Amino acid sequence: MEQKKLTVLDIKARKKDGAKISMLTSYDYPWALLVDQGGIDIILVGDSLGMVVLGYPDTAPVTMDEMIHHTKAVTRVVKHALVVGDMPFGSYNVSTEKAIENANRFMKEGRADCVKLEGGRTMAPVAEAIVNAGIPVQGHIGLTPQTASALGGFKVQGKDADAARALIDDAKALEDAGCFSLVLEAIPSPIAKMVTEAVSIPTIGIGAGAGCDGQVLVIHDMVGLFDRFTPKFVKQYAKISGTIASAIAEFKTEVENGNFPEEKHSFTMKAEELEKIRT
Repeated sequence: MEQKKLTVLDIKARKKDGAKISMLTSYDYPWALLVDQGGIDIILVGDSLGMVVLGYPDTAPVTMDEMIHHTKAVTRVVKHALVVGDMPFGSYNVSTEKAIENANRFMKEGRADCVKLEGGRTMAPVAEAIVNAGIPVQGHIGLTPQTASALGGFKVQGKDADAARALIDDAKALEDAGCFSLVLEAIPSPIAKMVTEAVSIPTIGIGAGAGCDGQVLVIHDMVGLFDRFTPKFVKQYAKISGTIASAIAEFKTEVENGNFPEEKHSFTMKAEELEKIRT
C-alpha cells in the first residue's frame, strides 16, 4: 500500500507518540527516489550539497539558485517524505524581508514542504517572521556549519555549563518562534537529551546522541560515497565507492580489449536492408 505524504503536523505528532523520526539528505532525483521508497520520514535538501555534490570547500558559496535547482529535482519524485529546503548562507541573515522572499522561493519554485535555517536566539525573530508568512521552519542549533568559523571550527558545542544553558535557551526561543522541529548538531549526548526534554517540538540529532527524537545523516556519508572526511558521528551502513570504482575499471578494460559492447548490447537490422546499402 502506498504511504501517504507526511506533513509538519505528522512530524510534530511523532514526539507526542514517542515514535522516532528518520531523516536523510538527498540532493537529486535518483537518491531521493531510493530514500523515499525506503520510507524515510524527512528528506533534507541540505546545503552540504556544496561539498558533497558541487565540490566546494565548504557550504558558504552555495547559492539560492543552486539550492532551488536541487530541491526541484528531489520534489519531482518524493511521494512520502516531508521535504526540507536548507536555506544557504546569506539567504536569510541579510534582512527579514529577504529571508521571507527566499523561503517563498523554496516553496513556490522548489516545491519544498518547509525550510531550515541555522541559529538560535539571534535568528529566532527571522524564523518567526517566516512562520508568520505561512512557511513552516525547522531550526538548527549546536554546531552550525555555515558559521563554523565563528564557533572556532567544526567542534562539539555546549561542552560547559554556560554553553549548555545557552543551547537550551536557543531551543526554547526557536520553539517560541514557531519552529516545528530542531536539528541538534555535534552536542554532548546528555545536553541534547536535556534540550529534547525542554521543548515540546521534536529534536533530530546529528552527532547528538540517542536522546533526541530522531536522527539525520548525509546519505553520501552513510553509504561510503564521500571520502573527503568522515565525521565521528557517521555510521557507514555500506561502502559503495569501492564497488563503483571496480565497475568503472572493468568497463575501461572491456572497452580497451574489445569485449564491450557484446552483440546483446547492440542493435541489428534486416539483412536485406543492409544488403541494399552495400550494393
